[in-house]
Amino acid sequence: MAGGNQTAVVEFILLGLTSDPVAQVILFGLFLVTYTVTLLGNCSIILLIRIHSHLHTPMYFLLSHLSFTDMCISSTATPKLLENSLMGKTSISYMECAVQFFIASIFGPAECLLLAAMAYDRYVAICKPLAYPAIMSKRFCLLMVVDSYLGSLLTAFVFTSNLFRLSFCGPNVINHFFCDFPPLLKLSCSDTTLAKIIPSSFATLLILSTLAIIVVSYLYIMLAILRIKSSAGRGKAFSTCASHLTAVSLFYGSSAFIYMLPKSKYSMDQKKVVSMFYMVVIPMLNPLIYTLRNKEVKEALKRTLGIKGIYYGQF
Repeated sequence: MAGGNQTAVVEFILLGLTSDPVAQVILFGLFLVTYTVTLLGNCSIILLIRIHSHLHTPMYFLLSHLSFTDMCISSTATPKLLENSLMGKTSISYMECAVQFFIASIFGPAECLLLAAMAYDRYVAICKPLAYPAIMSKRFCLLMVVDSYLGSLLTAFVFTSNLFRLSFCGPNVINHFFCDFPPLLKLSCSDTTLAKIIPSSFATLLILSTLAIIVVSYLYIMLAILRIKSSAGRGKAFSTCASHLTAVSLFYGSSAFIYMLPKSKYSMDQKKVVSMFYMVVIPMLNPLIYTLRNKEVKEALKRTLGIKGIYYGQF
């Protein structure tokens, strides 16, 4: 049972969200609906952007990758969450736990980086409209997406290597619905000093740097919008940013709660609820946010479904 790093634990027990049988059935139904809507919503956005030529723009190219990331984040945790909701608690092997954690550690940071890239895209579109085609070229957009995934892979490697180099000698009960960093760290029988400092510093740097890009971009955007003389023009400019601002607020609010606030200030049960919102609810909400507030996406959906409507033209 013991490996080279003296790991005695070969599986972990995930406690899930509740042990109440009635609540488990209710949660199973809610999470099943949520996961179905998540997959359908994000797949629909990706397909709409792919098949409609007027959506072949940098903004929608980045949005399609955000939708892909949302699906992956949700798919990392929701299947086990559904199992937990039926059984109250469930087991996961050491290797499955490591793989689940690694994948979650890829797509969480990828979302941060993509949201920052989308903020920069909106900055260029509103503040430098004449230079927009030259700056946001196909090559540059592809480079931003590739850099986002490479950066997230590096982050996942830092987190996973620091966590799973530790020894786990028992107990093996994780007070969570998936293999997350804080509850796993508590189970280790090794010295966790470096494992706490390095990933925490890395996560803080990632969140603050991407948030700084977003904040600076929107400061310039707000100044540009205020210089627009007509109220209709200001409204139109702001409407192109409203969906992104909503998505940013939801994502960074929950991320800051989990990774940046003092560990002792909130209980693990509270953090489980926030993690559930971050990994299950937000991936479902993002397609709705971008669809309900976006005329081009709504029109593309109408055309795909054969519903007559007003065509808004090329973006």
